[in-house]
Amino acid sequence: MRIQRGSPIGTSTRARSRKKSRRLWVAGAVALSLPLGLTLAGSGSASPTADGGIGVQQYEDEFLELYAKIKDPASGYFSPEGIPYHAVETLIVEAPDHGHETTSEAYSYLIWLEAQYGQVTGDWEPFNDAWALMEEYMIPGSEDQPTNSFYNPSSPATYAPESNDPSNYPATLDPSVPVGQDPLANELSSTYGTDDIYGMHWLQDVDNVYGYGNTPGDPCGGNAEGPSFINTFQRGPQESVWETVPHPSCDDFTFGGENGYLDLFTDDAQYAQQWRYTNAPDADARAVQAAYWANQWASEQGNQAQVAETVEKAAQMGDYLRYSMYDKYFKQVGDCVGPTTCPAGNGKNSSQYLMSWYYAWGGALDSSAGWAWRIGSSFNHFGYQNPLAAYALSSDEALVPDSPSAGEDWGQSLDRMVEFYRWLQSDEGGIAGGANNSWDGSYGEPPADTSTFYGMWYDEDPVYHDPPSNQWFGMQAWSMQRLAEYYYESGDELAGEVLDKWVAWVLPEVTVGEGADFAIPSTLSWSGQPDTWDPDNPGDNADLHVEVSNHSQDVGVAGSLANALSFYAAATGDTAAQETAAGLLDALLANSDDIGVATEEVREDFSRFDDEVYIPSGFSGTMPNGDVIEPGATFESLRSFYHDDPNWPQVEEYLNGGDAPTFTYHRFWAQADIAIALATYTNLFGEEA
Repeated sequence: MRIQRGSPIGTSTRARSRKKSRRLWVAGAVALSLPLGLTLAGSGSASPTADGGIGVQQYEDEFLELYAKIKDPASGYFSPEGIPYHAVETLIVEAPDHGHETTSEAYSYLIWLEAQYGQVTGDWEPFNDAWALMEEYMIPGSEDQPTNSFYNPSSPATYAPESNDPSNYPATLDPSVPVGQDPLANELSSTYGTDDIYGMHWLQDVDNVYGYGNTPGDPCGGNAEGPSFINTFQRGPQESVWETVPHPSCDDFTFGGENGYLDLFTDDAQYAQQWRYTNAPDADARAVQAAYWANQWASEQGNQAQVAETVEKAAQMGDYLRYSMYDKYFKQVGDCVGPTTCPAGNGKNSSQYLMSWYYAWGGALDSSAGWAWRIGSSFNHFGYQNPLAAYALSSDEALVPDSPSAGEDWGQSLDRMVEFYRWLQSDEGGIAGGANNSWDGSYGEPPADTSTFYGMWYDEDPVYHDPPSNQWFGMQAWSMQRLAEYYYESGDELAGEVLDKWVAWVLPEVTVGEGADFAIPSTLSWSGQPDTWDPDNPGDNADLHVEVSNHSQDVGVAGSLANALSFYAAATGDTAAQETAAGLLDALLANSDDIGVATEEVREDFSRFDDEVYIPSGFSGTMPNGDVIEPGATFESLRSFYHDDPNWPQVEEYLNGGDAPTFTYHRFWAQADIAIALATYTNLFGEEA
């Protein structure tokens, strides 16, 4: 593990003394020239000296005001159960295909928001309640994963090749392909006395709009009132949300076709009723990240005992999160070519020590059927890495998981993540896509000149291609925010080098004008590839380039960017970064409305409501509401409930040749990101309480 500088983690003295010294530096700072393209709003901006403008301490007041708007039931962010919706508005199609679905991402943001609330107020009950809510509704309970006891770690899952096109599905299961051994299962079951997985499923139909009724604790009970576990993406990187068939996580063949929805995705000799869940590792890691800060802040207040039980659960979640480090079929990592010739993994040589795109698990509904499975993922995206969580899970005595090898695993993962960022950093400073251990998802042969990272191949846009996964700037802000937190806590020199170059690239691309006027990068375009990684002699990546194709007013990404720049400024004393963070926060507040912070969005992509969804020839079935699943079905025809949405007329007019509709959305994660950034700025630069 890379040597860290400073006092051991987990001691509040170091954190308090460092904040104090930095605040003294801020108080004595002199104004520096602003980066190219940045003009702070005149009387509405906050300076790092807290002279004029909104004032540093007032950002904390603004946090509490935005927090109150978010938590106000009248605002519409939460279900009757208290579950955060993806958005207040219902007609929105992104990764979730309906606004009143939710994701593990939203739960993790709620936990982080409540941790920040505890830091500001000293009240830790909402933080504990947020974790309990997530545990009740988004972590499948024993009733929801009933046959884990039959899981065989020596035979984790049956191989099926992935394809780059949905039309090549269903994929044929091939039991002749060797798969590796799962080195975690026995350790985890021994440590926790259960075969169940303690991790979040990623997607939930909170209002049960589809009608699957897979309510936690009653997975196939048909309860149409409670939140329901569902899934969408299943058919390779070209399958956009517009080409998905939403299906239940518990498939007892009540809906869909003769075999439920299974034969849309896999070709098998005989289909069995089953349950299955998919974890989004970045969300679980964000929950751990929030628990780390909750523990730090509560300890500084003398309230550590109030969060201890929740922090212990976060450590347990981090223990299971190690499944995300593993190749999909536990094959060896590095130069893994050919389904039959790439060796099956043994021990931990199937670990990529990065946070891949998912891990998944499932099994038979029939308790006497005797089978269950688990897989990792071979695709690693830079945007999912969380070095702060890895730092906590490897070093903080309150968060190192109980399994004997967990702390060491996370220590190796921490080093690998920071190296990953450095390997993927473009000549300009932006961070490129990622790497995979299974070319095209089928252990194919990559082009001969493909760059490698510990034997894994450079992947410009890992996981999804429509749109390319490397083009959204939000991944940059999210991931670098975590790296900046880690750098602030550790002083890791390599992390600092990456951030120095990244911040120098970003600042000239940010514009903050008068009042509500601001712009940040939105879409990125890429060319070239990084040098093959040599940890002893990293290349300069002179052939890897990024350009900012356009800018936007994405309020959630702006909040995350302000947060990242705040931590970077606090760690380095960079006045330009701090000024930019303050300017963004002021501009965001100037875009406030009755229930949060939002700007108008033109949704030209809604033309895709008419997109055809690939349904294989011979498949015929129905959605719970009677919508027909057959060749020729479209995104809209599988979701006729949208016709009853109050905003549907705008989309219908667009589909009939009118102008693209304009919406003002209030995404939960975006509001939380802004609120957290407000409190972060005060915590890092405000006066001592």
